Amino acid sequence: MQALVSAAVTGNLIDELVKPVVYTLIFTLIGIVVFAAAFFVMTKVAPFSIRKEIEEDQNTSLGIVIGSVIIGLALIISAAIKG
Repeated sequence: MQALVSAAVTGNLIDELVKPVVYTLIFTLIGIVVFAAAFFVMTKVAPFSIRKEIEEDQNTSLGIVIGSVIIGLALIISAAIKG
């Protein structure tokens, strides 16, 4: 709160509020692109159709494994972005 008050006094209130939002949007876009690329590579490396196995064959175990990989990727990307 003190930082906002001092920023308002010096006239940099907009800079103090806009920079974090812009940085958050940039890192969010980078994270989504990295996540999409990793998921694309995972689907191409698999020796079978992931979509067919989960949708048509009702392979629950593959769905759990893919969900775990997605959560793992999200954790790694968020840790990398957070620094």
